[in-house]
Amino acid sequence: MAKGKDVRVTVVLECTSCVRNRVNKESMGISRYITQKNRHNTPSRLELRKFCPCCYKHTIHGEIKK
Repeated sequence: MAKGKDVRVTVVLECTSCVRNRVNKESMGISRYITQKNRHNTPSRLELRKFCPCCYKHTIHGEIKK
């Protein structure tokens, strides 16, 4: 099996509320998580509720391009 056609791929999840609301000047930045997904079971973009240390609450983190 070729290296580029692996079933499990590494994806980066980024906080969607931090990206939209860049008003908080004293925040640390944008929250990002690294995880893996199965390309056959989840062909669409992944969205999970994770804790954002910049917003201090659980928000939706969406998959971004590397």
